[in-house]
Amino acid sequence: MKRRLNIILVFVLLISMLLPVTALATDGEGNIDNGGGGMGSGTNENYWNGGDEGVRVTVIRASDRSPVTVPVDFSNRMPSIAVHFGKVSKISYTVGRSLSPVTTTYVCEKPDIAMPRIISTSSGQASIDQIKQYFCSEYMVMTVAQITGMNYDILTNGEYKLLLEPIAYMTFQGVKMAMTATEAALYDQQLNGGLRSKMVSLSHKNLPLAMFLETPDLGYPAWGGSTTTAASNTDILSSLGLGIVRFNEAEPEPPEVTAADYEYRIDTEVVTSVTVRGGQADPDRPVAVRFTIGGQTYNVGSIYYPAGDSQLVWVRWRTPSTPQTMTIHVSVSGGGSASQGTITARIVDLSGNEPPNPVADDRNNSYTLAPIPNKAQKTSASWGVWRPWWHAHWVWISTGEDSGYWEDEGWWEFDWLSYNASLSSSMNVVPDAKAPTASGNTLKSGYGINQSVTANVSTNQSSAVTDAQTAVTYFPEWRYETYWRQLERTQSGYSSKFEFKSNKYSTYKRRTHFTPIWFPDGSYTPYTWLIDCWTPVGMLSMNLTDSVTIRGSLWDDWHIAPVKP
Repeated sequence: MKRRLNIILVFVLLISMLLPVTALATDGEGNIDNGGGGMGSGTNENYWNGGDEGVRVTVIRASDRSPVTVPVDFSNRMPSIAVHFGKVSKISYTVGRSLSPVTTTYVCEKPDIAMPRIISTSSGQASIDQIKQYFCSEYMVMTVAQITGMNYDILTNGEYKLLLEPIAYMTFQGVKMAMTATEAALYDQQLNGGLRSKMVSLSHKNLPLAMFLETPDLGYPAWGGSTTTAASNTDILSSLGLGIVRFNEAEPEPPEVTAADYEYRIDTEVVTSVTVRGGQADPDRPVAVRFTIGGQTYNVGSIYYPAGDSQLVWVRWRTPSTPQTMTIHVSVSGGGSASQGTITARIVDLSGNEPPNPVADDRNNSYTLAPIPNKAQKTSASWGVWRPWWHAHWVWISTGEDSGYWEDEGWWEFDWLSYNASLSSSMNVVPDAKAPTASGNTLKSGYGINQSVTANVSTNQSSAVTDAQTAVTYFPEWRYETYWRQLERTQSGYSSKFEFKSNKYSTYKRRTHFTPIWFPDGSYTPYTWLIDCWTPVGMLSMNLTDSVTIRGSLWDDWHIAPVKP
């Protein structure tokens, strides 16, 4: 499909006259702006020379904002670097990657066509127009594709973006270092302000202000702060030191929906979500989604997202009380077009698989320990919502000599509102109080154990997140399969508690599980899977274990002797 040239011909010709390099054909659209200015005086141990700079480029999948290639550093020079922080993108740091200095050989690529100035100084101002034209050029995009090994047509099909980050090669405390603006801010936090106190004009002004966004993208906001003064670490980490090149198809696509299948438990509060994309959705052209679930309709309106991006849309509902397979119908409308989607949800019942009644003559001479399960778990999640706002642009419309009127020819811009959820939990297994010879966490086989699981959910969007609702415990005597106990939730809410249900084989109807009398001495470890904490981006879950010690059997507590006359 032919792609749109996002920078007009007049702009390209103008920039090609300004650049002291070969003319470059435009292939992408640049979301980049810059600022900065003069540099302070340095010292013998802390200084930076103009031109000691580079740019880190990472290919990002737009749909989930994930890096799909190892970042590549480009520089007109081949600097000798003693300390750097590896090849890590700003997005990786944003989602929790820690800063780690390394002394391995620093590698960068020297492009055949020299890059324009990136970082402004008192002796020379970087041109954002030249930067845009260079990194949006067909030459540079093809160079990135070749180095990363990514197919050029795939890279430019509209599903990926290039994340740009300016790099400074500075001497700090006598050591030549390479760092992006994000790494400089994180490093300054580690040094409790030590970098800022020595290199503020570079590390907190000219480097982070070398690139920032004109419009929100990839979860980062447009920068509306000062472009001439030093920024805080917080502002750098959230908003500065990045530019984005994006690739759009020639014609806007109609809204469409991508959905995944689900498995839910009966009578459980769940969240079902879809991703909507295509064209641009704003208050002038809103998108709406309709979910039809079990004969009931859920309408979600006022869905917004910028062109070329997408928005997660979800509905919170309760599953039926009987097992079944449900087809959820999803329809999307807006912008004069619509598409349909379906989701298959399998509703299952985990109850009814309690272990059989243990008896005194049970035997299992061939028993061997089985490995403890380790199901896929997810303990945190993040998502977001686009919020549109009107960027006013008043233009004078002349209707004749000394007459006319002002007209707002502005446009919609978008801010990204981030949300998250996390799940933490603990499990505690102890001998039942009715085990007469138990001591501490040790008991004889044949007696019962009690178990409790506590779960805590934290989120900044409670309307989109359920509490943890299901806990299922599996036992070593059944090799963690065949039989299990679905725990009873004895305390609900974001701080919930689960325990064994009352055991019908217990004389006192206690919340207990009887260990088999044949179980060998050693560790007895139940395993619990905590599930059904639902978010717009899926279910949070945890693997839990705890142990008691088996030593002897209940037969050891029996004593047979003749009756005294």
